[in-house]
Amino acid sequence: TNPQLHIPMYFFLINLSFLDICYSSVTVPKMLENLLATKKTISLCGCIAQVFFFIFMVGTEIFLLSAMAYDRYAAICNPLRYRTIISHRLCIQMVLAAWISGFLDSLVNTLFLTDLHFCGPSDINHFSCELPLLLQLSCTSTFANEMVILTFSMPLGFAALLLIIASYVHIVGSILKINSAEGRQKAFSTCASHLTVVLLFCGTAFIRYMKPASGYSDTMDKLVSIQYSVLTPMLNPIIYSLKSKDVKIALKKLFRN
Repeated sequence: TNPQLHIPMYFFLINLSFLDICYSSVTVPKMLENLLATKKTISLCGCIAQVFFFIFMVGTEIFLLSAMAYDRYAAICNPLRYRTIISHRLCIQMVLAAWISGFLDSLVNTLFLTDLHFCGPSDINHFSCELPLLLQLSCTSTFANEMVILTFSMPLGFAALLLIIASYVHIVGSILKINSAEGRQKAFSTCASHLTVVLLFCGTAFIRYMKPASGYSDTMDKLVSIQYSVLTPMLNPIIYSLKSKDVKIALKKLFRN
């Protein structure tokens, strides 16, 4: 509602906030229901649906964070040309690309998942359904599913991660070239919130999915999963709001009115 916040960075934050609400809604309601229930169950269709939307939201968030990294790169490395580079049209295109990429990744993985048969043990030692856990319960070969992850999902994820890393390499280089300490601090503060969110989300997800087979215990596995599926979406709005003077001023005006 505040015209001063109608800039590209906050356009991305609107999408991130909406995405975090959807992201948490995929697992948290069923998780809370099972925590209170004596018999903790979920149907196969419900489990596959949860996997679909979970991959959809996770993929979209990674691509959205990479788009936000490019936005911060343009703001710090090319401040005079920022409004020209990050146009409203480009913002819409990047956000649409993030949602479409997440949807395609989820769709491909779920389509191959529906070809599997589950006839053995049906216990999932976790708070929610996740693709690796569901593949372990299959009675049929999961080779095709694993190939989809290796040839489609992982390259997409690493491409988004490389864009984030490349953006921050240029950002750090530009900040180091600033002569005054105050100028460096101001430049760094503009991307500190985003960097914090990236480390919280990508760091814990990387630990969860890239750990060796003989990694840490199931309990630690669950705690890490809770971090990136529940706590990070909850903390994102707080991190961005507390670090932004513009948001604080807008909130004060809103409550004053």
